[in-house]
Parts: sequence; C-alpha cells; structure tokens
Amino acid sequence: MLTLNINGRDVQVDADPSTPILWTLRDNLNMTGTKFGCGAALCGACTVHLDGQAIRSCVTPISAAAGHKITTIEAMETDKVGKAVQDAWVKHDVPQCGYCQSGQVMSATALLRVNKKPSDTDIDNAMSGNICRCGTYQRIRAAIKDAARALA
Repeated sequence: MLTLNINGRDVQVDADPSTPILWTLRDNLNMTGTKFGCGAALCGACTVHLDGQAIRSCVTPISAAAGHKITTIEAMETDKVGKAVQDAWVKHDVPQCGYCQSGQVMSATALLRVNKKPSDTDIDNAMSGNICRCGTYQRIRAAIKDAARALA
C-alpha cells in the first residue's frame, strides 16, 4: 500500500510501485480526466502536476510521487490559476475534439504559476510537449494570454 496525496487529500493505493501515475489515477481511483495518449511522454495528454510542476503521468511511477502532491484536472476548477485557464479555454472555444485538453490546461496552468506574463516564445516552449491533433494552437496561445490578463 502506498499513500498518495491527490488533489489535496491522502489516498491509499494498492498497486505495484512501478505503476505509472496515469494508470493509478484511471484504473485504481476512477479519475478519468487525465488521458492516455501515447504512453511515451510525447503527446502531453497525460499531464498532471507533481508539486506544481507539469509532468507526464504515463511514464512517472507512483513510487516517485510518494511524499509529493499530485494535482489533476479534476482540481483545476477550485484553483485560481486553473479556473482562469479553464474560463479562457471556454471563452476562446479552444477544444474541438477535446481529448488533449486536460493535458493542455495542466501545462498552461503550470506555466502561468511561474510566468505571469508569458511571451509567445514562453508559451510555445511551455506547451511544446502537448500535441493537439485538431490544431487549435492559435486559440490555445490566445487563451493563455487571456488567462494571464485575467490573473493580473
């Protein structure tokens, strides 16, 4: 049994310590907001925060998260920065299919926590590991800038 802190609460998980965070969230805890995309940390669909840093949960074992705080998309509506990002996503009609959006929101939120006024280059660098097959990159950038203004 491992104790993980997920979205501010401790949960007991009966899983192999090498199990990726993604599968622990989805299969053991029925938290399906975090998506499986590639399984190789290349697409960003599985992005969660570990102590505030955006990480790829498909390749990070739960053993690496013990003693740390995992934050998922399910907690973003109660987080000031996450809520601003989600509101901007809706305002700019970012999602098309929506599959990658939880990972996109998590990466954007992590960016705005450390950079209150990101440039286009800052946004591109922070979001470069998140693939949107629908190609909504311009709307993603506009939404991040709008969220930054709302938080200023």
